[in-house]
Amino acid sequence: MPSPVLSREEELHWLALKLISGLGARTSGKLLDRFRTPQAIFRASRTELEAAGVSGAVAQSISSGCTFEDAVTQQEKMAETGTVVVTMGDPRYPQPLREIFDPPILLYARGRVELLQSIALAVVGTRRPTPYGLAVTERLSADLAHAGLTIASGMARGIDSAAHKGALAVGGDTIAVLGCGADVVYPSENRKLAAELAVKGLILSEFPMGTVAFPQNFPIRNRIISGISVGVLVVEGAQYSGSAITAKLAMDQGREVFAVPGNITSKLSWGPNLLIKQGARLVQDWNDVVAELPPESRRHLIDRGRERILAEGGATPQAAQASLLAGAPPELGEAARRALETLQVDAPVHLDDLLEKVGDTSPSELIAALFELEMLGLVKQLPGKNFVKVW
Repeated sequence: MPSPVLSREEELHWLALKLISGLGARTSGKLLDRFRTPQAIFRASRTELEAAGVSGAVAQSISSGCTFEDAVTQQEKMAETGTVVVTMGDPRYPQPLREIFDPPILLYARGRVELLQSIALAVVGTRRPTPYGLAVTERLSADLAHAGLTIASGMARGIDSAAHKGALAVGGDTIAVLGCGADVVYPSENRKLAAELAVKGLILSEFPMGTVAFPQNFPIRNRIISGISVGVLVVEGAQYSGSAITAKLAMDQGREVFAVPGNITSKLSWGPNLLIKQGARLVQDWNDVVAELPPESRRHLIDRGRERILAEGGATPQAAQASLLAGAPPELGEAARRALETLQVDAPVHLDDLLEKVGDTSPSELIAALFELEMLGLVKQLPGKNFVKVW
């Protein structure tokens, strides 16, 4: 196998090839199949390049070497942010991604690059989820990450962010595939999440450093989210949403598609419910996903689970949390217990309404009880003084 460590000169040639305007992933791949290395592509004559299937304008750009100056700038930006390049010639490049129709010739990676060799599951959905969608996403992502899967998503607001947070909350592995440069935070409110992912997880992009989040970039990046994954789980999304596009890409790539059923009166349930009608696997808990994985993937997860149990030597924090969620612990106060019984997973309740329903409790007692429940991870506060039970 080739060494994952490129010389600065080799890296420069890969970056310069990536930066050629008008040269897509498919054509770049064909050039590499023919000439073997970026250096050989840049040494080739215009006639040889055109014979390999590139247009005259692109052949001229390659021959002129006009992108090398920008490639040097890319290297400087990578050094500043701790980003590395993983090329198609690198053994760390994900094998499932090599097998798609148009794999990127290189990936910019920030964080734990070893996660590219893990078994990933994509979790995707709408940017404007319901409380039910958020609760389901965080719970399933946490459970699947605890089972040993790496959660892959796109770090968009909504379901994507909830998927990453769910995995990180249990110390699990997660990969964010961006529709912008690996050094660009989009949306801006995810700055804290991006910083955490760069340390505990992995940020991935095929777009050059500094690339802003153009709308046309997102369908392009979606093929990578599904491409690095063994399957795609759709939680909420409209019929023609980005998550539906990712599910379609997953089907085209021969990946398993999973969907969480939703309320039939909600437009955000149209996407997953339609996928289920079309043959996607219905998911009610994490085991519905793991049971459908290929045998070798399941064996790998079992081995990882056994190693983790031996390393932990007993009950895990996740097991403790699960027992906590199974019912209200006896040490809860009366106000907290009644509030927990009143709250629902899928319907937020305003503080004023909750005060009315709980009864015989002062506002200050209820607020203290809700704070206690939040600290225990049993209740979550939403904007506007609304509260939901954690599933």
